[in-house]
Amino acid sequence: MTTIKTLRASLTWGNVDLAKLCREVLHEVSEGQSELITGPAAQESQSDIYIWDYAPGRQLPAWVREGNLPQHLFLVSRQDLEAFRAVAPQGAANVLLKPLGRPTLLAFLSQPGFQNATAQPAAGTDLASEQTLGAERDEVLQCVIQANLKLQEYDQERTNFLARTVHDFRAPLTAVCGYCSLLGSGKVGELTHTQQDTIERIHASADRLTRLVEALLQLSSGHHRERRPDYQEGDLQERADQVARELMSSLDRKNISVAVNLTAGERALHFDSAKIHQVLINLLDNASKFTPRFGAIEIKGEPFFWDRRLTRERRAGVLERRRTARPEPNCYRVDVHDSGSGIPPQYLEKIFEEYTSYFGGSDRSGGGLGLAICRSIIEAHEGRIWAENSEEGATLSFVLPYTHEHDCPICARGGSQRRIPG
Repeated sequence: MTTIKTLRASLTWGNVDLAKLCREVLHEVSEGQSELITGPAAQESQSDIYIWDYAPGRQLPAWVREGNLPQHLFLVSRQDLEAFRAVAPQGAANVLLKPLGRPTLLAFLSQPGFQNATAQPAAGTDLASEQTLGAERDEVLQCVIQANLKLQEYDQERTNFLARTVHDFRAPLTAVCGYCSLLGSGKVGELTHTQQDTIERIHASADRLTRLVEALLQLSSGHHRERRPDYQEGDLQERADQVARELMSSLDRKNISVAVNLTAGERALHFDSAKIHQVLINLLDNASKFTPRFGAIEIKGEPFFWDRRLTRERRAGVLERRRTARPEPNCYRVDVHDSGSGIPPQYLEKIFEEYTSYFGGSDRSGGGLGLAICRSIIEAHEGRIWAENSEEGATLSFVLPYTHEHDCPICARGGSQRRIPG
């Protein structure tokens, strides 16, 4: 049996964002026992895994051709594949296409075949048997990885097609919403109460479809186009009130009451207003779909302490342990609680993943659209989102850290006198 106690990796030519991604994924696959070396020392290190961020003109060292190739992972843009193959060592099968997404790297490094290729034989293992099994394993592994590379190419083609198609939907949907607003305003003629109600329903449905299209567009391009949030000093109470007003027509049809109770903190919170607005829309819309008639939804928030060391824990409710770790808040927590159906325990984490769905009308994942977008946005803000069940209904929660004043352009120009500790 082979095991990896501490996973040591090196990254050559990678930028800061890639290094951050590699550290997070290595930390997860090694259960916290990992080390990443970057910079000039990366090539000279004695590592279990060598990650090469290839670009045309970059020369791979001679020792790579003579080394244990299963240890080497090459990141290559699709348009540079031919150039890479011309200079790559024979048998360099471990290739991932750029731009690299976290799920792709996590899936690759988590596969047993790759981890076994980097492990050392256990004490007492017959060397000849180990070499024979290793050769067979390497042959199978290379076939699997070549198939994986083809799948990555097909995935990029699918993503590009989906992005173009979804983009074409936006113009007619914008027109429908615009005409609904025009009719509803009475500028082209007075409407009866029934006609006004019908127009509002059409507008609400068009708005919902527009949000789904935006979600599809973001999911299709999210792994390939990383954008930093546009941090501004914001008011979550104002955002939550606005979201409740926007969804009021659909909530009124089911006679659902909505309460917004956000406790103000002593520190300013900085976030991308448009993106967090989208998170609140998605969470409230999700809650309204699963809240029965005459039910209730509450959006509440408060300053909170979040122990980042527990971020990668995978079971629900883990954040509650941090209350005793440190008294002063370092983030703001928002809970969207509803009186609807609960979430099956095995799906509490999975509902935020793409393409997740479970059974029938009680499926809160929405097919992996709205909630997956929420997770993408919150993680871009370096926060966390999770779900919990209660005695009555479910609660979807997220936290936003108080750490981005230095990223706010207004504060950078001296627009705020608050000082956020690093």
